[in-house]
Amino acid sequence: MSAVDSVDSVVFDPAIIRRFDINGPRYTSYPTADRFAPLGAERARHHLGARATQELGQGQGRPLSLYFHVPFCNTICYYCACNKIITKDHGRSAKYIKYLGKELALQAESLDGSRDVAQLHWGGGTPTFLSDAGLRELMAMLKRSFTLAPGGEYSIEVDPRTVNTDRLALLAELGFNRLSFGVQDFDAEVQKAVHRIQPAEQVFALVESARSLGFDSVNVDLIYGLPRQTPESFDRTLAQVAQLRPDRIALYAYAHLPERFKPQRRIISAELPTGASKLSMLSRSLDAFMDAGYVYVGMDHFALPTDALAVAKRQGRLHRNFQGYSTQPDCDLIGLGVSAIGRVGATYSQNSKTLDEYYDFLDQGRLPVVRGLALTRDDLVRRAAIMALMCQGELLFEPMEQAWLIDFRQYFAAELAQLEGMQEQGLVRVGPEGIEVTATGWFFVRGIAMVFDRYLQADRNRARFSRII
Repeated sequence: MSAVDSVDSVVFDPAIIRRFDINGPRYTSYPTADRFAPLGAERARHHLGARATQELGQGQGRPLSLYFHVPFCNTICYYCACNKIITKDHGRSAKYIKYLGKELALQAESLDGSRDVAQLHWGGGTPTFLSDAGLRELMAMLKRSFTLAPGGEYSIEVDPRTVNTDRLALLAELGFNRLSFGVQDFDAEVQKAVHRIQPAEQVFALVESARSLGFDSVNVDLIYGLPRQTPESFDRTLAQVAQLRPDRIALYAYAHLPERFKPQRRIISAELPTGASKLSMLSRSLDAFMDAGYVYVGMDHFALPTDALAVAKRQGRLHRNFQGYSTQPDCDLIGLGVSAIGRVGATYSQNSKTLDEYYDFLDQGRLPVVRGLALTRDDLVRRAAIMALMCQGELLFEPMEQAWLIDFRQYFAAELAQLEGMQEQGLVRVGPEGIEVTATGWFFVRGIAMVFDRYLQADRNRARFSRII
């Protein structure tokens, strides 16, 4: 059993806290998106076509995962680092939907192979910024180009301030079976500090409505490390969330990068909790949710034992992609919309980040891809190692050697040497069969994974990443 499966209360050594109070990637991909280079639309189309050719050679198609980015929001949340457009002009979304339809058609044309979709996720921004008519139109366009497979996971991010029971019923009618509510914190003072006021009663009522409408899963997003948060105030939010009892909980550390994200400049740095306080919040969150019967899936996710994510964890099928932990490791991911990121085979691609450029590409009949990466063999080997640590909490030598035809100890000699110090600090156990993350080490798993990041080891400039704790 991995230490990830048996996390107990942990006492943190101040020296370890100091060591990992640094910036580092979240590893929703490897290589990370900051390594993407200019990539033309034609090359992206080539990768999609290669996927179709591969499928035909195999005689069957792999299912797809689709991600739609809806960038619009009514108001600004100061902590937000997403690509968003703040506007009260809901008419702007009608034009955007029209262009999403153009991109859908181009993507489907380029694929030419299987178009069965096992996973669908609408994120933002605020997808529920779209009108009822807009939601219907976009889903109808999607279904003209792709097929939603029976039993798939179809989720949408919901701002509780933008929906009521009738809108939730519409989402169910359109085929969504999973909802993700952005909560962040129920504390009124914290909500004021981040400019996101939403009473707990509102969220409780919506979750009750979602259950009555038959949604398969309800997720709640929380953030620790926000201004005016304390371990004690966050305890109260944790108790409320345990009472709410969502199927999944995503618990993210706030990444304060005001030099990169302008809205964060409105946050008063002096009101941010210390690294030690953030670790205390994380530790207490694990205790609270595991006491409430949740499975600690990994790093930032919890799930009830019956949820598909917890089942995937038990069965060793857990994966990590640009939306976090996932149950579908074999899916290629197609990102649609401004700034969306996709992964097809051994390639990543990202759309243009501005609406004007996004529209201009599509007016020319071109995929709006501007950046991406074709992974090398070394990238693929290291991705496998990093994802094993991030998802399973262990990295076994023999499967890696068989899959990639390497001598693990020779290939990663420098990395194993770096892990010696972490082993002395009780963060990992390195044995004859592999590397295991300890209960303490799981709090710092991003830092452990960083050892295997060749790009990061060569480039020590990490200011573009969030802090590990």
